[in-house]
Formats: sequence, C-alpha cells, structure tokens
Amino acid sequence: MNHVIRNLWRPAVALLAIAAVGTMLVACGGDDNTSATAVPASTATSGGTTAPTGIPANVGKNDSGDLTGAGATFPAPLYQAWFDDYNKKVASKVRINYQSIGSGGGVQQFTAKTVDFGASDAPLSDDELKAAGADALHIPMVLGSVVMTYKVDGVSGKINLDGDTVAKIYLGTIKKWSDPALASLNPGVKFPDKDIQVAYRSDGSGTSFVFTDWLSKVSADWKAKVGTSKNPTWPAGQGGKGNEGVTNLVTQTPNSIGYVELSYAMATKLPFADLKNKSGKFVTPSIDSTSAAAAGVSIPDDYRVSITDPSGDGAYPDASITYLLVRKSYDSCSKAKPLVDMLWWAFHDSGAAATTKELFYAPIPASLLPRVEATLKSITCEGKPILG
Repeated sequence: MNHVIRNLWRPAVALLAIAAVGTMLVACGGDDNTSATAVPASTATSGGTTAPTGIPANVGKNDSGDLTGAGATFPAPLYQAWFDDYNKKVASKVRINYQSIGSGGGVQQFTAKTVDFGASDAPLSDDELKAAGADALHIPMVLGSVVMTYKVDGVSGKINLDGDTVAKIYLGTIKKWSDPALASLNPGVKFPDKDIQVAYRSDGSGTSFVFTDWLSKVSADWKAKVGTSKNPTWPAGQGGKGNEGVTNLVTQTPNSIGYVELSYAMATKLPFADLKNKSGKFVTPSIDSTSAAAAGVSIPDDYRVSITDPSGDGAYPDASITYLLVRKSYDSCSKAKPLVDMLWWAFHDSGAAATTKELFYAPIPASLLPRVEATLKSITCEGKPILG
C-alpha cells in the first residue's frame, strides 16, 4: 500500500488519485525503496529561506501509536507526503491518519477534541478560538497560493486576471468569456462567446476564506455583497467538495473557471492565470512569488494573519499561511510526544523541506522559525516540556 500512496501525491499524477486517498491511512509502515532521499540543507532553499538543521537525536525514535488529524485540503498533498516519509524514515511505529475534509470540518473536529490535531488555512476567529479552548495553538506550517484555473475552448495558453474581474465573474455580472473586461486584460487572446461555468467550494473551506479575503480587499462590490468567509453564499456557479472537487469540476467542464491550491493545478496540468497584484504587476503563482507575499508582513504572536493583497512587485496576491491546530498542554504524552516530535521534524528535516518545494508550497519565512521553535518547545504533556 505504501508504494501506491507514494505515487499518488507526486505532481505528475492525476488529482483523482490524490482524492481517492484523502481519507486513507497515509502511513502504514513497512519497507519502500521509493521514499524521498534527504537533500543537503543548502539545496532546500526558496525565497531567501534555508532548511535548518538541528533535529535532536531522540526525536521520534522511541515514539509509537496512531495519530488522527482532519481539516484543510489546501495542504493535504504535502501532509500526506510528510506523514508517509516520517513513518518510513524516522518513526516506524507512528502512523498518522489525515482526513482531508476542509478547514471548516477540521476546526469542528479539533474543537470537539475528536482528533489529535486540526488543520485550517483560515486562522480561528476570536469566537472559534474561545470555543476551541484557551489551550488552542496555531502552528504556521507552510505558505501556499490559491490559483485561478480554467478550461476554455480554444485557449491553451496563460491568461491574465485582476481581482475586479474575478469578483464580477463570481458575482455573476460577467457571464461570458467574450466579455470586454477579459479581452482588455488579454490582448491577442481569442475567447469563445460561451457562458463562463463557475466552480466553487461547497464545503466549509480555508481555501474559500483565502479567496474571498483577497476579493474583499480588491473589490468593494464583493466585500459588500459576499465578504470574507469559509462558507459564503455564492451568487453564481456550481460547488465541488474540497480542492479535489473543484479541480475535478474544472477538468470535466468546458469553459469553466475555479480556484484551487497551486499543487492541485500542477498535479492535473491545468492552466492557471497570472493575477494582478497591488503594485499593478501580473504575477505567476510560484514558490518565490508565494514567499514574496509574506515578506514584510507583520506576524502577531499568535500567528493569526492574512497575507492576501500584499505589497511588492513580485508578490502573488492570493497567498496564505496554512496552520496546524494543537494544544498547549496535554494530560498524556502518548499522543502529544509523537505529534510534537513530528512537527519538529517537519520544520528541520532537509528532506521534508525538499518535499515542500516539490509539491509547490513555500516554507514559512526564515525569520519566523525561531518563534515557531519556541512555541513547540513550550508545549507540555504530563506537566513537562516535550522537547527538552
């Protein structure tokens, strides 16, 4: 089974395969010669960040047990890859079952304490944080980009979009690909006189939160009529569950457009648009432009922040931090120690950093890492720090 799972999350395969294992056990033990080879830290760089070293020798070595997590589909390909590698290379007795059910579901399950960790692209609101409990922590894991992917008759190359045009498409006021607004952004591109088939997330979604947060900053009309939400009331279109579902809708529907995390578009080789940023530049989503979105952003002590519509010529406008949700203290170490050890490994292993880039995510800013390390070191179980 490891052999199958390993092949599923590589970008060259169809996303339908990723969706098929979204709720499977992603680390099952056993031998597999296809596990990723660690690369020197000096090669695992992006956007001015370098994969750090410094994994204590005992991290993960004596851990055992099953961990369960649920939430965001946005980082699911990366989490599935990481958890599989961690089981193979570090802690063969630790198995991690991650269910890719959307940020809304992840927050609900974390709050209900039915999982060991949650995952969300949207930081918890004050009300959600209160419901989750005073011991809830956000751990910023990686950065990712929400891209506008499309399938348009007769259009095979890249197109340009700006926030106002995207907002009008999703509000239903721009209805056809032949609309003058699209033509003015794309000189020389011949769009068909066909209805635009809009695809959106039908589930409570951090990706939707990021997308609508960007639109609310660049379109007063969108902000007034829809606003920022994990589960907005969509004025137009058809819903699909998860990043997988939206990707499938676009893949299968002529003249469609949808928003998905970059890794999903790359996996299915769907085209995606360059988006106009605050500086007036059309920017291609990439690891570097995603990293640039976080450059210069002041990140508060609890890490809850939006990085959409950032300043900077090279900054991609629709990017986000994605978070794991954990607890400050645990009564028992049987679950807490394997979880915290795995998180320390994810931030410090050069192979994990290489996988992050391979799947088109960007690492957190290097300046943020010491703070995340301090947060992880502050987590306790049975009254004692887990990372000594």
